[in-house]
Amino acid sequence: MTTITPLPEKEAKGATALWSFKLFGMPLPLYAFTLVTVLLAHFTDTLPNDLVGGFALMFVIGALFGEIGKRLPIFNKYIGGAPVMIFLVAAWFVYAGIFTEKEIKTITNVMDESNFLNLFIAVLITGSILSVNRKLLLRSLVGYIPTILAGVAGAALFGVLIGALFGIPVDRVLMLYVLPIMGGGNGAGAVPLSEIYHSVTGNSREEYYSVAIAILTIANIFAIVAAAILDIVGKKFPSLTGEGELVRKASFRVEEEEKAGKITHREVAVGMVLATCCFLLAYVLSKSLLPGIGSVQIHTFAYMVLIVAALNAANLCSLEIKEGAKRLSDFFSKQMLWVLMVGVGVCYTDLGEIIAALTFANVVIAGVIVLGAIVGAALGGWLIGFFPVESAITAGLCMANRGGSGDLEVLSACNRMSLISYAQISSRLGGGIVLVIASVVFGMFTG
Repeated sequence: MTTITPLPEKEAKGATALWSFKLFGMPLPLYAFTLVTVLLAHFTDTLPNDLVGGFALMFVIGALFGEIGKRLPIFNKYIGGAPVMIFLVAAWFVYAGIFTEKEIKTITNVMDESNFLNLFIAVLITGSILSVNRKLLLRSLVGYIPTILAGVAGAALFGVLIGALFGIPVDRVLMLYVLPIMGGGNGAGAVPLSEIYHSVTGNSREEYYSVAIAILTIANIFAIVAAAILDIVGKKFPSLTGEGELVRKASFRVEEEEKAGKITHREVAVGMVLATCCFLLAYVLSKSLLPGIGSVQIHTFAYMVLIVAALNAANLCSLEIKEGAKRLSDFFSKQMLWVLMVGVGVCYTDLGEIIAALTFANVVIAGVIVLGAIVGAALGGWLIGFFPVESAITAGLCMANRGGSGDLEVLSACNRMSLISYAQISSRLGGGIVLVIASVVFGMFTG
């Protein structure tokens, strides 16, 4: 009779550990099944060009490189961990030609045609605003705009100082470095800035945009790294952070709300209804009824922040509905973020653009301007009654990144997705304020 020799104890433990290892909550054999499935679609070029095919590919890629980014020493603490690893790898897959044209198109359809990014941000805004004490919310919004202005002032001051060391005139530093970095991203910042520059000065909009987007791209990288570092600073100095809460409650003296009762799936579903309907109303306002005030365009998400804040202030939502919206928001921010980051890497990150912008002067100047935004927003926020770490992240770094996708990269790097509403105020309303400032600055220095 043939006898089966058992594995040595050490090898048996190793095999058991390997078998029980999980990626995105899936045992290794189950994840292997999903990976092989995606690879079959890749090599046969048969990925469905819809949400099903897109989510399958994005989930499998996100799970693998998210786990790597979460575990990689130094990277997971100082560079941003899983989300940053995912969007960098996804961007490299495009740059290196690893993704097929069909796969790129499928992911682009998920992000742009189906607008998964809009749904993601809308759900997070609704959950984060409704979960804030309504009295606290009203007082914090009033103090937030001055904090943004403090961040812009800090960026301008630091920018002028570092520009002087490189022999760059004040007007050039402000127009080509500070304003693009603090302008609310690409579509809401660099593009309209180039139009304002052209209309005020008569000079080439293309020339301005090429410089502005390069500087902004570098600043976005610094903003992500700085967010991860601020998270570490908050852990070492707990008095500086609210661990995702912007407002120092002692400064505003508001009483806590009662606890919500039993939460069912229906309350979570209502959260989705509110997220989509508030976005819809904001879209109608921004595209038709009131697209702007004077020459200043008001973005859909800026309107949405105000609409959801008004719902909270009017006390129209029960505590159970608020908690349902928050649970939906938590699901998106914790379970769907890695999926989203694949889309951010494919659709909104150009590695070639980043590499071309990496000159010594650009890197140093952009880094110092981002530092100025951090310092200005932290000090301004502290004076208003905010935690300096959270105000530096939202009113500083979320002004100095690449808009909506940059907000997600920054907040994921510091594990503070709950601050998405304030981040959107920075990118949208704050970006609009910078456009107004830009029209004055361009006129002053070129008139």
